[in-house]
This record gives sequence, C-alpha cells and structure tokens, in this order.
Amino acid sequence: MTSTAHHSGFIAIIGRPNVGKSTLLNALLGQKVAAVSPRPQTTRRRQLGILTIENAQLVFVDTPGIHQARHKLGEFLNYEAEEAADGVDIIIWLVDSSDEPTEDDIRIADLLNKLPLRAQRLLVLNKIDTLTPEEETARVYTFSNLLNHADVSTGLNTGAMKVSATKKLGLDELREKLISMLPEREADYPEEQVTDSYERDIASDLIRESCLKILRDEVPHSLAVRIDEFKERENGMAYIAATIFVERESQKGIVIGEGGKMLKSIGTAARKEIEEMGGRKVFLEVRVKVSKDWRDNQNMLNQFGYIKRK
Repeated sequence: MTSTAHHSGFIAIIGRPNVGKSTLLNALLGQKVAAVSPRPQTTRRRQLGILTIENAQLVFVDTPGIHQARHKLGEFLNYEAEEAADGVDIIIWLVDSSDEPTEDDIRIADLLNKLPLRAQRLLVLNKIDTLTPEEETARVYTFSNLLNHADVSTGLNTGAMKVSATKKLGLDELREKLISMLPEREADYPEEQVTDSYERDIASDLIRESCLKILRDEVPHSLAVRIDEFKERENGMAYIAATIFVERESQKGIVIGEGGKMLKSIGTAARKEIEEMGGRKVFLEVRVKVSKDWRDNQNMLNQFGYIKRK
C-alpha cells in the first residue's frame, strides 16, 4: 500500500459450520490461536485474533458456525456468532466454494440482509483450489445473489474475494483488501498481543480439538472440556488437569478406549499442541465423566463458559 496512514478495526468472520473460519484466522495470523478440526462446530466461543503489521492492526473475531439449533448449546453458538456481527467494522461472510449454498448459507445471508447497515460486508469464497475458473465464476454469482443488491450503492457490500485457507492462496490479497476497508485510527491492542483468550481457555479448546480429530463420528458434538486446574510449577513446567464430558456411558467407553489407549492418544496430541502454543513443557492429566444431556442443561453450559454476555 502507498498510504502511510494507520488503519485499524474489528473484522468478524461468520459462516456455517466447517467452512474454514478458524483455519482462515490461523492462516492470516501466521500462527495457531483457534482450534481447528475436520468436524463442524469446533469453535464454540467468540475469540479474537490480532494481526499487527506496519501501518495496520486487524482484529479478527472468530465465531461459531451458524446453523439450525437443536439444543441450548446450538442456540448459544448462534447467539455468539450473531452478536459478533454487532459493532465491528467489517463482516467477512466465509463460504465453502466447493459446494452450492446450503440452508445454513441462506440463513446467514438473510441475517446479513436484516442487520443494521453499519459494517461493510465482504464475501470470501474458501477452498477455491477445488474449482475450475468457470466454477469459481458461477459460485461468486450464486453466493453474491443471496445478498441484497440494494446495499451495493452504499458501499456496504464490497465484492468478493477468493482464497484457500489450507493452501494459503489469496491471503495477501485478502489482507490488503481488508486494510483498505478499515478506518484510519490507532491500534486498539499492544503490538505483541495476538488474542484475548487466556492460556487455559486455549488449552481447553486444544484438548477438544484433539478429541475431534481422533474420535469416531458419534462422539464429537456430545463432548465438552473443562480445565479443573492450571498451575505453573517452579521448574517452568505447566500442570494441567482437565475433564472431558460426554453425554452417555457408551461415549465414555469410546473416549477412553481399550486399555485407555484412546484417551492416551488424545492426551498426547493435546499436550504437544499446548506445549507449542505456550513454549514450555506441559504435564497434562485428563479424565472422562458423563453428564447426561449436558447440551440442554444450562447449569452445565454455564460451567463450560457458554454464557450469553447480554
């Protein structure tokens, strides 16, 4: 960019589950602050990812996937995502370009069309590496047509960008586009800060991410992690005790595995991720408990921090 002015602002990333929101955030930051997995609904809370570069600070708000809620947890996830769109400078609507719009995509477009006309909206198509040029053009047209065209004259809908978060394609162009859209103002956060989440919260997400990557399909949505203890030891090592909650005894058996092998694999994978995140050795102790139907139990949701902020 030729301008020497400093640009800064907040950018919400919204989309349906499993379109790559957290993967895009980590790729834009150049480091991991958000849990990612092949399973939908990995993200369960809003989380900031802060990118500070010369003459700009981009504060990304990673959000849960918006979907048809079937329990109180699902209602909370939708609430978190919709609230994130309030008060930001830019809303990125991230879509999976390898697929036609789904019912959840249409639900999100309807939400964007009903929002007060404050934030600029940028359609970003992910997974473009899976498409031919002709398919790219068709997808841009299909998704763009879901947004109100009446807003184009106001500058609120600012076209479409195409990226591949996993292959790191189009990220430089996306950063430049976002910087050009942000207002001229000073940074909100110190240069060295990359997230607003505490280390213990990120550790919880990383343990759950390991579960999602390793376990069978029938368990992930029914699983939550609570950090029971997080201590710094005199030798510089961190001690973490965590509980994995599931909804059924049969699920508990799956998580533990034969002779405890599955739980050990989960713990080993999570420990490595936490050590990489914190830059020090970690002793991780993990156990499994059953809390029947916890996704519809508000007391349990409160324990896990799934509390509406308003």
